[in-house]
Amino acid sequence: VQPSEAEVFWDEFLRSLADRGLRGTRLIIADDHKGLKAAAAKVLGSTVQRCRVHFMRNALACVGKKDKPIVTAALRTAFDQDTLAASKEHWAKLIDAFETRHPKLAELMRRAEDDVLAYKSFPREHWVKIHSTNPLERLNKEIKRRTNVVGIFPNEAAVTRLVGALMLEQNDEWAITRRYMTLETVAAICDTTPMDPATIAVL
Repeated sequence: VQPSEAEVFWDEFLRSLADRGLRGTRLIIADDHKGLKAAAAKVLGSTVQRCRVHFMRNALACVGKKDKPIVTAALRTAFDQDTLAASKEHWAKLIDAFETRHPKLAELMRRAEDDVLAYKSFPREHWVKIHSTNPLERLNKEIKRRTNVVGIFPNEAAVTRLVGALMLEQNDEWAITRRYMTLETVAAICDTTPMDPATIAVL
């Protein structure tokens, strides 16, 4: 529980996870958090995927109401490409097309390209699961619903107990009841090279 989401917070938070044994993180999915992106690269050496849903909202805020449907359809054509290279090629064409009429949108696309298309570096069967923060948003809504009932917590430990119990429930559901990703598809991207215990100790 922290008052801000600056890089200092994310650095401290991610280091605490690493100290508790977190290893092998390949991708973090979030909104456009510069602090999180910097801390993730520094602490975990992982890529950050900018949520596609949030990006679309940001993109549509750059254009007038009558242009929103065509911009939505155009951006989806870039996301619908079969490979990362094809998406990047299409993305560049869209930036050129939008440059004159929608310069703010073109600039946003230029800045966001690597982050919003990061998911395409992973196996295709994962794409639908990792291109947005939708699963996290559902979890956040449930946390808000359950914490609003309490109103005022007596201390931070009480927050941790309630939210921790909710997270354990969610973990069980994703791992057993309604598996989020199959072990077979995850195994395809795992680094199974044995590591020297001395190397692990200094991570």
